[in-house]
Amino acid sequence: MPTCTAPFRPATGLTNPHLQTLWGPLWRKLAPLPRERERLWLADGDFIDLDWHGPHQAEAPLVLVLHGLTGSSDSPYVKGLQLALSGQGWASVAVNWRGCSGEPNLLSRSYHSGASEDLAEIIALLRAKRPLAPLYAVGYSLGGNVLLKYLGESGTASQLQAAVAVSVPFRLDQCADRMGQGFSKVYQAHFMREMLAYVQNKQRHLRASGHHEAVQTLDGLGSLRNLKTFWEFDGKVTAPLNGFRDVHDYYRRASSGFYLAENRTPTLIIQSSDDPFVFTHSLPDVQTLPPLTQFELHRRGGHVGFVEGSVRKPGYYLERRIPQWLLETFEHPPR
Repeated sequence: MPTCTAPFRPATGLTNPHLQTLWGPLWRKLAPLPRERERLWLADGDFIDLDWHGPHQAEAPLVLVLHGLTGSSDSPYVKGLQLALSGQGWASVAVNWRGCSGEPNLLSRSYHSGASEDLAEIIALLRAKRPLAPLYAVGYSLGGNVLLKYLGESGTASQLQAAVAVSVPFRLDQCADRMGQGFSKVYQAHFMREMLAYVQNKQRHLRASGHHEAVQTLDGLGSLRNLKTFWEFDGKVTAPLNGFRDVHDYYRRASSGFYLAENRTPTLIIQSSDDPFVFTHSLPDVQTLPPLTQFELHRRGGHVGFVEGSVRKPGYYLERRIPQWLLETFEHPPR
């Protein structure tokens, strides 16, 4: 397997995990990225929007990019990776999970950490659209969890040449516990505001557009005012909207940690020990990972942070490491 030739060193002044985590969403500035939007209609009548960037050649390697919770294709880490990939002549397509592209989705169901069936439909579309292109996938946080779950479920039939997952919440139950501790409660409060707004915006949109059955389902959830934790939100909203018996069923069936052993696709997992969203005891035992899975654990980096260089001139390790690793697997496929 390819190895890391230039390890991550946190930027001077940004060794704190929270500064690493918050740097991208709060302080990073990116120039507009020219992209082409395509709407994918799913088998259940809902849609997902895809944003394409890079060369149009039929044989150019193509990378599918999956954002995290309350993110979108406009998240800085998504746009930054798409820009880096185009720099080496690769195409990319960024997914907006259901309802995350700026327009609420059409069904009562939502996107969630276990939505691997949506990913399977997206991959099938891409294989049909560009059958000659080597296909790869990169997932961040929730997107990484969905990706690893899909890889475990599909085994040798993933249709991906290789995959990368970053800052993965391998055990959703333990991650929900972690978010209720210390400064991580600040992140939890932010996510609660964003996820409740997601549901409320969808309710208004569906009511205005006459989707009465979906409105009835959402109204049936009852009041959502006092939901403050992931356990409460996922039990009251995520589980019932997406066909799970309860929050425990959702966390068990959607946690990628339970699917890792069945993965047969060359995969790089990038994590940090100081991730404020993930306990270190939630990380997988490297000895139990399949031979084609490479686990890269850094002492620092925060959650989808990995900012290097300096505050005045920051660099982004993930946008250096991921294209490098994908290029090496393209040139020297693991056997």
